Amino acid sequence: MYMIESKGGAIACMLLALLFLGTWPAIMTLTERRGRLPQHTYLDYTLTNLLAAVIIALTLGEIGPSRPNFITQLSQDNWQSVMFAMAGGIVLSLGNLATQYAWAYVGLSVTEVITASITVVIGTTLNYFLDDRINRAEVLFPGVACFLIAVCFGSAVHKSNAADNKSKLQDFKSLETASSFEMETVSGSNGLTKGKAKEGTAAFLIEIEKQRAIKVFGKSTIIGLAITFFAGICFSLFSPAFNLATNDQWHTLKHGVPKLNVYTAFFYFSVSAFVIALILNIRFLYWPILGLPRSSFKAYLNDWNGRDWSFLAGFLCGFGNGLQFMGGQAAGYAAADAVQALPLVSTFWGILLFGEYRRSSRRTYTLLISMLLMFIVAVAVLMASSGHRK
Repeated sequence: MYMIESKGGAIACMLLALLFLGTWPAIMTLTERRGRLPQHTYLDYTLTNLLAAVIIALTLGEIGPSRPNFITQLSQDNWQSVMFAMAGGIVLSLGNLATQYAWAYVGLSVTEVITASITVVIGTTLNYFLDDRINRAEVLFPGVACFLIAVCFGSAVHKSNAADNKSKLQDFKSLETASSFEMETVSGSNGLTKGKAKEGTAAFLIEIEKQRAIKVFGKSTIIGLAITFFAGICFSLFSPAFNLATNDQWHTLKHGVPKLNVYTAFFYFSVSAFVIALILNIRFLYWPILGLPRSSFKAYLNDWNGRDWSFLAGFLCGFGNGLQFMGGQAAGYAAADAVQALPLVSTFWGILLFGEYRRSSRRTYTLLISMLLMFIVAVAVLMASSGHRK
């Protein structure tokens, strides 16, 4: 079994995890904005997410003679730790499922800001005490404070950007009632040229609404924010549960039974996440929520539009979670929560892929830059708090 032993190796794992975990939500958002049903996307995603865990377990989990390897631990009497790992997988799966719908209602950047901040504030505090305070509190908690400041900026960014979009759309009575002549006329004066809308214009926003699977015009953002906060609570619990699975702080294992290694725990973690995602998304195919059209398992199997992107998202999330846990086992799971600074990456993709914040006001840009700077500081401070597990 391969073990990360140095602080530098742990930080490298965290940085790579940050890149992966900040990218996969952008890919999922891309498929939804192109009209693919989120149920179809998530079923594809969850397959490769589990496959990533299996690949990690059968490779890194089998390298080296130190401690019981992955396959050896499958037959050991360690069901108590397995339950903690599977509980972590369940809450993570529920959180990921919820964010699919939150992205549509309040945008990729805002969703990631709020969920990441809740995760860090609650999850980091729990992990700090579970890890017997191996991380430096005088460094760790100022980093948590930076996340709190960042979420305040994030909320302000959302409010300012929503006002900007409302101003852009004020010439449209409604997407459903406007005549085709009115749409063409007003769109032409608001950025539609040669059949393609310019990013950040009213026509661009309407184009997205027409294509996307989840229709959000005229719907309250309160729904999106409620879903976002639910996802954040779920995300705040998965890392502490995984911590308990690998370190047995509550002494639930029988005397002489080895603790679960990271790779075995991650395998069980991913299996439970897969099962929950499979059950819920198959149900949502036939009984959809939030006004989505009804689908079927046969329709899902025949839907190849964007399947390659969905598979890629699953791999990125799977390997990102695995790297986070590897870094956390070496340097403390509280420090590893630095990877929750996902908005650093997701905001970049939101701007590049979706034209978010294009043609926004100076106030929005100022708040956006302030938010990103606070996340950069938070990541640096949290990683500086890294300890060393004995």
